[in-house]
Amino acid sequence: MEKLEDFESFLKNVDKISQLVGDLRSSDAEVQQNAMEKADRYIASLAEPCRTKIDKTTINTNPPPLQPSTTPQSETPENFMKIMEVDAEERRVRKAAKVKKATAFKDKGNEAYAQEDYETAVKYYSDGLAEIRDMQPLYTNRAQAYIKLRKYKEAISDCEWALKCNERCIKAYLHMGKAYLGLKKYKEARNCFEKVQEIQPGTEKMVKEYLTQVDLEKEKETQEIKASGEFDKGERKATIVVELLEKLSNPSQIALYYCGGLEILSQALTDFTGQTLFRLNNGFSIIRSNDTVRSCLLDQTDDPESRELCVSVLKLWRIVCCGNDENQKLLMTCPVATHSIVHLASSEHDEVEKECLALLSVFSEMPRGRHLAIESLDLHMLVRNLMVCISKPKKQQENTAVNILEYFATESRFCIQLRNVWTDSFTLPLTTILRTVNKSNQHVVLSLISTLGYLARDDVIRHKLAHEPECLKASVVAIRMCSASEYREILYPLLGFIINLSTVTSPVTQEHSVSLCDCCMDLLRHSDGGIITRATGVLSTVLPQSSQAIQHVTQRKVVKTMCRLLKGTGQTATKYAIKTLTVCTAASHLAREELVNSDKKLSILRHLLSSSSDEMVSGNAALCLAHCLELEGVASNLLGTDIVLLLLRHAAGDAKRTAVQQNAAIALGKLCRAEPRHTSKLRELHGLEILHSCVKLIS
Repeated sequence: MEKLEDFESFLKNVDKISQLVGDLRSSDAEVQQNAMEKADRYIASLAEPCRTKIDKTTINTNPPPLQPSTTPQSETPENFMKIMEVDAEERRVRKAAKVKKATAFKDKGNEAYAQEDYETAVKYYSDGLAEIRDMQPLYTNRAQAYIKLRKYKEAISDCEWALKCNERCIKAYLHMGKAYLGLKKYKEARNCFEKVQEIQPGTEKMVKEYLTQVDLEKEKETQEIKASGEFDKGERKATIVVELLEKLSNPSQIALYYCGGLEILSQALTDFTGQTLFRLNNGFSIIRSNDTVRSCLLDQTDDPESRELCVSVLKLWRIVCCGNDENQKLLMTCPVATHSIVHLASSEHDEVEKECLALLSVFSEMPRGRHLAIESLDLHMLVRNLMVCISKPKKQQENTAVNILEYFATESRFCIQLRNVWTDSFTLPLTTILRTVNKSNQHVVLSLISTLGYLARDDVIRHKLAHEPECLKASVVAIRMCSASEYREILYPLLGFIINLSTVTSPVTQEHSVSLCDCCMDLLRHSDGGIITRATGVLSTVLPQSSQAIQHVTQRKVVKTMCRLLKGTGQTATKYAIKTLTVCTAASHLAREELVNSDKKLSILRHLLSSSSDEMVSGNAALCLAHCLELEGVASNLLGTDIVLLLLRHAAGDAKRTAVQQNAAIALGKLCRAEPRHTSKLRELHGLEILHSCVKLIS
């Protein structure tokens, strides 16, 4: 069993014997007879043939009398089958015991791995494999522990064994790719990661991240080889970086000495070579280990020289990290750096704040940098300080700060970490800014609303925002101010945010529904079609939460406006308008009357039923029609139209569109009950039989 060939031979024998046992138990006599012959041949093949060099055979001249031929009891098919069954059961019991022991070792190994005791984890996984050699999770788990110990070749070997147990094992390919990456075998690593996507197509995003990591590691190695080569050749732009770092490593110098050195060093770092030499020569550790530098970064001194030194360090870090993934990664491992970057983002000193935000921008503008910052920084404090910076009057850095926040908000991990501290960090300054929209802060407000839109994609944050009264009140104020001042760029995303927010049913939305809908009714006269569409969208999501708001908009002739919108061609506007009309006709008798008076034969609704392939549109059109049929005379007005055919098509349509079927069937029932002559048309179209068949099919 120590060799691969023996192991595979053993597995083949087990399969062969299992098949024989199954055939011997067959009720088919021919299958059973064939199995007996195969078993005889198999047993004969296991016997070692006897070989002799000298023929010593003697002939017995007095043989005993012949006995009747009998088959030994042990060689009957029934007994052979019983022996094989007993043997198979014994093997099963032994294997089950081994699996139990191996699983216990695996669990202990997992516990050790979780505690970062990788050596112990390897030992437990190995003990499990000593019990059973074909347990795939033991191989992949041990490979993962080997990778942590930088034993990449051992990890690759374990992954290969795991793939012999399961050739489609995703974990094996992932760990093998990581191990090859550790060995700087980039082509092999890429092949492993691409194999994952081939086996499981839904992993494109994850595989893309791994492939990006391969590219970054390859680029890092190329840069280091190039930088080392230039330094070895003695090129001045390479040697000066090392010389300056040596000078800066001298302790106990005054702040101005380090300021000058850092300024010269910043000017020398003109390309990737300089950035790489800075990293290879411990540039980060030299700076962070300097007591003078540390004290100014931690804001422990307030003299002008310390502030200047602080600015110089932040500027150097920005230059070193710009476009350099490996340097960004190293900076985020430094506690002094991560602490100072967060706290200095709202510094009282303009130059310090400006340079700190510039450094944060380097991390926020690219996905990899955002991931590093999210994993390393105190996000609660960072958001609070960014909002403080944004809220400061007449500050040049507010645009930079809000852009950083918007970039970070695009990451789901950022939103998840903000869930529990949302209101403390964001709501108060946000509502203050929304209440003071003006020409000078348009960009800030626009970016903040965009940030809100990204954050509201998280269900928890959206729920909290929907139950935050000040947020909605401030949004209403902002809508009125933007409407009066024609700030279209702000109105459009703000209305979209409210549509998203009002999908959550909350007492806050109900309380402010009338004022919110009143604003939207005013916007329905706007010259911008996009704003009209989104104002209609707000109505469609807010009105279902408030009967008072429905009465208000009905009095403001919302039915007439929605009918006008439904005559247009915009698909999104049609969805919002028909939903708004359906909500109003469901709750208001006046709304139903207005719709019928303006369109006696309900041609708009019939047109939607005949032309729209959208489930939401056709379902709401059928439901709105059903509401109108409750009025006297409406069903009679529809005689001679194609209404029966339209409703029958939807009621007997795609079984997956159950809501449309149900609404159409309800409308059809009300139509025939209110005007029996429609029943004749239904019979003429064999509608009763069609509906009966549909009901049976659905049942």
